[in-house]
Amino acid sequence: MVVEKVDRDPHFEKLFSKLGVNQKEEIKTRIQKIIANPEVRKPMRYARKGTREVSVGAFRLSYAYIPKENKVIFLDLYHKDEQ
Repeated sequence: MVVEKVDRDPHFEKLFSKLGVNQKEEIKTRIQKIIANPEVRKPMRYARKGTREVSVGAFRLSYAYIPKENKVIFLDLYHKDEQ
């Protein structure tokens, strides 16, 4: 199941633009895997319910998958120590 629509939150875009080349490549690879199969990753609970999260090195990539629209929205990118 490949996702048809992909959006990026402006907050995510801002954080992504500040990363180095190697980190960006690693995150782009992970994004391609999420687009290919968005429901495999870890679903969040409590305040972050409705989102999913995946580890990318020392960072966490947060996204929401909307099955009805077959859409993924990349929400946040943060260091694991800043949770």
